[in-house]
Amino acid sequence: MTAPRVGILKTPVSEPRGLINSIGQRPLCAMEPERKMVGGGLSAPPTGASDWTFYNCLIYSYDPINCALKKKASIVQEGDVVIAVMLPLYIWQRKINATGHYQNVKRFKAKTYLVFLSFLFAIEEINRNPHILPNITLGFDVHNVAFIDADIMYVSLKWLSGIDRMIPNYNCRKEQKSVIVFTGPSWTTSALIGSLLELYKFPQVTFGRHDPILSGNIHLTSLYQMAPKDTFLAHAMISLLIHFRWNWVGLYISEDERSIQFWSDFRTEMDKNSICVAFVEIISISELSVSPNSWSYHHQILKSSVNVIIVYFDSDSLITFFYMVERFLMTHKVWVMASPYHSSKIQWSIFLHPFHGSLMFSHHHKEISGFRKFIHTINPSKYPNDIYLAILWFFFFACSFSKYDCTILENCPLNSSLEMLPYPVIDMAISEESYNLYNAVYAVAHILHEILLHQVEFQGLGGVKELIHFPWKLHFFIRNIQSYHLDSNQLILDEKRKSAAEYDILNYCHFPTNFVHILKVGKFSSFALLGQQLSIHEDMIEWALGFTETPQSLCSESCHPGFRKSHVEGKTICCFDCTPCPENEISNETNMEQCLRCGVNQYANTQRIHCINKSVTFLSYEDTLGMILTSLSLCFSGLTVSVLGVFVKHRATPIVKANNLTLSYILLISLTFCFLSSLIFIGHPNTATCILQQIVFAVVFTVAISTVLAKTVTVVLAFRVTSPGRKMRWFLISRVPNFIVPICTLILLVPFGIWLGTSPPFIDIDERSEYDHIIIVCNKGSVTAFYCVLGYLGCLAMGSFTLAFLVRNLPDTFNEAKLITFSMLVFCSVWVTFLPVYQSTRGKSVVATEVFSILASGAGLLGCIFLPKCYIILLRPERIYSYQCRNKKCFGTKMSSEN
Repeated sequence: MTAPRVGILKTPVSEPRGLINSIGQRPLCAMEPERKMVGGGLSAPPTGASDWTFYNCLIYSYDPINCALKKKASIVQEGDVVIAVMLPLYIWQRKINATGHYQNVKRFKAKTYLVFLSFLFAIEEINRNPHILPNITLGFDVHNVAFIDADIMYVSLKWLSGIDRMIPNYNCRKEQKSVIVFTGPSWTTSALIGSLLELYKFPQVTFGRHDPILSGNIHLTSLYQMAPKDTFLAHAMISLLIHFRWNWVGLYISEDERSIQFWSDFRTEMDKNSICVAFVEIISISELSVSPNSWSYHHQILKSSVNVIIVYFDSDSLITFFYMVERFLMTHKVWVMASPYHSSKIQWSIFLHPFHGSLMFSHHHKEISGFRKFIHTINPSKYPNDIYLAILWFFFFACSFSKYDCTILENCPLNSSLEMLPYPVIDMAISEESYNLYNAVYAVAHILHEILLHQVEFQGLGGVKELIHFPWKLHFFIRNIQSYHLDSNQLILDEKRKSAAEYDILNYCHFPTNFVHILKVGKFSSFALLGQQLSIHEDMIEWALGFTETPQSLCSESCHPGFRKSHVEGKTICCFDCTPCPENEISNETNMEQCLRCGVNQYANTQRIHCINKSVTFLSYEDTLGMILTSLSLCFSGLTVSVLGVFVKHRATPIVKANNLTLSYILLISLTFCFLSSLIFIGHPNTATCILQQIVFAVVFTVAISTVLAKTVTVVLAFRVTSPGRKMRWFLISRVPNFIVPICTLILLVPFGIWLGTSPPFIDIDERSEYDHIIIVCNKGSVTAFYCVLGYLGCLAMGSFTLAFLVRNLPDTFNEAKLITFSMLVFCSVWVTFLPVYQSTRGKSVVATEVFSILASGAGLLGCIFLPKCYIILLRPERIYSYQCRNKKCFGTKMSSEN
């Protein structure tokens, strides 16, 4: 029978008994049922509901283990040269219990011991190898150090002095064969031991994760680190986030300088790549030691919208942190860890583990050849002096210590080995830290071998013996080391060469029914070209519970092409709204900050995702509008020619001869050219047509309006100078009104000549009037000159309108004054309306407006002046003679009264 176990009970949890928990304690309580062995290995899982609930012992005192540690607290193997090792294997740690009080808790660091096995394997390999340190045997002196500072210093001084009583600066050993000290994996332990060894310049190598604080400490010049630097860790993590398009993450780090340095590097990379953190929590070690019931960080995790959480802790704190997280079953999160997660706590459950699907970064390393077989074959009977291996068997295989000798195991399963365990024990043993420790042993062995080769010729073994007495001389050789080759891998102690790093990306898979698998799914190499540093196999990744495909972790959904990001005031750059691109702007990528404006000869499609080249267009004869205007132009021209024919045929009639027949002919001919001039505005513009448009328009309309003015003057003269004694009668007889037309035309030529000489019309393109077309138009050269021409025509029209309005009521059968008044009213109305319409229209509509105004004003003149006469000539010819007789009688009566 073993000594009774005394424990302090804690909150009940649902997990099988007989398995070690996350902090390496054996969950044995007073109420624990008897366990049955299955196949010489683990106990079977509980079968009844009552068996699943038990009280987990966090704090206990176990007499046989204390007894064994008092007898064999260290592991010693004699050798010609000894490597001292100080590891936290069985430690005391202060924890806060359920009542909120601190209690000392004993923990067996199973993972640390499994890492130590790589050291043991390397020592045995070197001692068997005749090509390294021939005739010299490597030994080791392993000491257990707790996490308590006082205990660390006590063990260190005890090892230096050689006796239990601490006597600084005294060495009571008969012979000190240790030449170097290995420490780790905790950097705090290494720093405390290093501060003491620095006084003696005793070489120290730490195999834990690289700590920049230790490298830059001027008070720890005797300390060397085997692990490569984490210079590229932040960059590697950012590359992973970019690959999966995760820009909204959470961050948990420990409260130490190394973690703060990582956060600084991570934030720098984060800002470069527009990645945001929803929260950053810096957790102290004391906060990780609180009772789970007092732990408050789970509320933030549960309520946060992030799906990806980055965790940066050392291996011990990482296990404790996840133990807290596991208590609250926080699933539906992807955990990205800066170091591999190994826990000996295995839960029998039909559900997926909360950390199933997590991604971990580990420094790339090859598996140590033969180490896996060594782990499978190791057992306490093979190493009877290793009390920690016996404790490992005690926890893993339900052995018991003999009541007669507390260093001897009893009741162990037959042929038990670590290979039988379903835990990820092999993964913990074949880890990055194991690889660093293994390489450290070989590095020291090669240094000693080099010393032996150089000095044995002159001093025999004196060179090595001198190192035993003066280990500080080893610094010279360590600092000048370049590299050693082992399984095609370089072992580099040089700080500069350790800065370049390669990381394996691991996928942690923890399935129901106690199956754990860690799979390599990717790699990051700082040696690769930019953009090719990260390689990952997404199809191999097992994602966390709740994700059937690659999860998204975004503050805002991505803005698709055709939209741009619109940042919300008061929020981070990762939180934004999506706004459609404005007209003629596009976004052809996801999450564009600004839309891109299409070129002047391009336009955006309906989806605003790409620009399309505009097609060239103009007011052509094939267009519907062009065809209508052309038809109207020809119809009006034909109608005018017909009217001219009617007038020529009936030129002897009084109605045609009235108001100057010649002027009527000139007006009809000019109107014909006015209608035909509109055809010049239709079709593909060129320089000749652009100039011809303005010349023909200005000249023919000047002739037409000046002709109307001449006809109006004729009417005025006819009724004002009909008396024989009037002197102004000469003006009428001498056909002075006929000179108004050439005079007005010659006056136009002056400003028109200046226009064509200084800024003539030219061919131009209009790129903005129509969304999807480039319009070829005629640029008038000088808009001012164009308006001056219109103003000149307007003056002539207003003069004609004024005179015609004044004489509209004169008694004459064929008086044209009223007709001219209405014609000028129509003409002025058309061109006054033209001005604002011309200013507001763009593209082909400008040309159409000009053509329509030409046709409308010409039609107004034709319809108001000539159509009424044509109506009388063709349809009411009898009126011509009745009007003539009436006028003769009236005229005769008037002449008789005068006589």
